[in-house]
Amino acid sequence: MRLKHFLLPVLLLLFASTALASNSTSETLPTPVSITDDLGRTIELQRPATRIIALYGAFNEMLAELGKEDTIIARTKADALPVSILSKPSIGTHMRPNPELVAGLRPDIVLQMGGRKKALESVRMLEELGIPVAFFSITTFDELFSVIKRLGTLTGAEEQAELVCNNLQARLDHVQQLLKNTEHKPSVFFEVRYPNLLGAGNASIVNDIINHAGGINIMDAAIKLVRINEEEVIKRDPEVYLIQQGAMNPNPQPIRKRAHFRTISAVKNNRVHVIDESSYSRPGPRAVSAVEELAALLHPNRMQPTSHISGDM
Repeated sequence: MRLKHFLLPVLLLLFASTALASNSTSETLPTPVSITDDLGRTIELQRPATRIIALYGAFNEMLAELGKEDTIIARTKADALPVSILSKPSIGTHMRPNPELVAGLRPDIVLQMGGRKKALESVRMLEELGIPVAFFSITTFDELFSVIKRLGTLTGAEEQAELVCNNLQARLDHVQQLLKNTEHKPSVFFEVRYPNLLGAGNASIVNDIINHAGGINIMDAAIKLVRINEEEVIKRDPEVYLIQQGAMNPNPQPIRKRAHFRTISAVKNNRVHVIDESSYSRPGPRAVSAVEELAALLHPNRMQPTSHISGDM
């Protein structure tokens, strides 16, 4: 009888210890995460990513918005935002990353942006080394919000991703409310590069920025970048002419030096504006600021000017 009284507490203690150990183990087990990327592939990680390399700068800005700036372990040569990544090692360019450098950093996942065929080459090259790569394509705000939410899933920041998207959507909705019942939508030409003129087509975030800002893109081709001759631009006669300045168009020629453009309505009415390439052409959170800026340029009677404007020409 005494033996039974002695064994019972011991057995209970052992049972409790086992249960606690079991609970502790279950709490520390990593939770797998998975998404479907824009190639239709399932990307699965055994745990939320803590080491990420983005081959396109907009992803770094999205990660920063999610509070996951510390997961960025490298950058491409051209990337400078958020500022903290300037101290990170460079692994090449958006289209030509150095696979050995990438592999040596042991990323949990690499992020690549679509838009050009060469982007897929880097995906295949890195996956051959056993590195997971998620591929995304963004031409609209709906697609932008979808990518932000999927990055939230990959990094274990789903709630923050929802908050970020709700905030950005609220700002877009506010612009739409201010532009409600606007009678006229100005025609817009967005200069991507000059000379060898390129314009922004319908399959670009720029097109959605113009639409949300209450304008109409004069380039109706269903591609991202459109080659167009100057005579055709003159013929289409945009009311507003936007010139991006940045990596693709580092030193745009002032419009006043383009004598053949003097008949364009935008030129005659002083509605030619230089804007920041990275805010407009890079599909990231700052694209919403671009909408707010452009809406003020297109509809100054409805919107107050913002502080983002680079200048006029």
